[in-house]
Amino acid sequence: MEIKLTSIYVDDQEKALRFYTEVLGFVKKADFSQGQFRWLTVTSPEEPKGTELQLALNNNPAAKTYQETMFQQGLPGAMFFTNDVQADYERMKARGAEFTMPPTDVTGSRIAKLNDTCGNLIQVTQLMWS
Repeated sequence: MEIKLTSIYVDDQEKALRFYTEVLGFVKKADFSQGQFRWLTVTSPEEPKGTELQLALNNNPAAKTYQETMFQQGLPGAMFFTNDVQADYERMKARGAEFTMPPTDVTGSRIAKLNDTCGNLIQVTQLMWS
């Protein structure tokens, strides 16, 4: 089995697309609509055929509650991995990212957290043991 898709709920898909491509550096993979439904995914430019991240509209009350609760508790809605969290922090900060935690050493890794402006905290992680 492979993981090909995972989702994150966002309050505005167009705003999320801008943030995830222009600030984080992902690339748009799929974008099509049927009626009020919009299927929108991004992927890493380093693995264009790799796992896709669906930017799903949080118009379901359960999704909205989950998203808001995770944010209020300071828990990330998604974690992305990097080989250099400091360089990515500087790059994203220069593109306007709002970090809630600068690069910080924790057990076995170095992490930073940022607000995706669409209702989620995102954690960027650099593993220190690999």
